[in-house]
Amino acid sequence: MIRNRSIGAALALAPTSAFAQTASLDPAGSGVLLAGVNWLQGTLLGNVATAVAVIAVAAVGFMMLTGRLNWRYGATVILGCFILFGAAAIVGGIRSVATGVG
Repeated sequence: MIRNRSIGAALALAPTSAFAQTASLDPAGSGVLLAGVNWLQGTLLGNVATAVAVIAVAAVGFMMLTGRLNWRYGATVILGCFILFGAAAIVGGIRSVATGVG
């Protein structure tokens, strides 16, 4: 009796995948949403966005140098551009630290 309980407890605590997690990761009909998100990402990080960010950083820098813009606000704009375009690298670094890989 005690032997059966210990075997049952060992099997209950054994690492197995949950049945709910074995389903497909992408639900039906999510292809359209995924395509839309990929388009939005391409638009926000594409050539046009890069050109707009370069012009914005140049304009903010010029305004900071001429004294027409507060340095704190200008630094916030420039830092925001770095975060926007470096988001993939930032997330990759956080994910590797969180999972302990690498």
